Amino acid sequence: MGSAPLRVYVDTSVFGGVFDEEFARPSAEFFGAVRTGIHSLVVSDIVKKEIADAPAAVQDLFQEFLPLAEIVDVTYTALWLRETYINAGIVSLKRGDDALHVALATVSGCSMIVSWNFKHIVHFQKGSTL
Repeated sequence: MGSAPLRVYVDTSVFGGVFDEEFARPSAEFFGAVRTGIHSLVVSDIVKKEIADAPAAVQDLFQEFLPLAEIVDVTYTALWLRETYINAGIVSLKRGDDALHVALATVSGCSMIVSWNFKHIVHFQKGSTL
């Protein structure tokens, strides 16, 4: 019997990464793992909002994966956690949506975040200060 899929929160950058030369291969590999059931795709209302302003190809890719995705709502707990990150100086107030992505991944029980936002979301020193 196989193991359960790894719950992975994905931000908007990964959908766009499929169409970016630098991130095309790892993005495609990630989405391939979603298709085969290795990963369980988790996105949020924030991602949905951000995708609405993305190029048509990115929007189409998002729509393709929407049936495979769990969409998590912004909750009071996630907002509280976002504020905690901001107040601790881990993320600046102007990057509040980035902090909210991390908070949503945390409160929804994801094991991992996949993002190409290396400055604010997947920044090793940021996480190590917690």
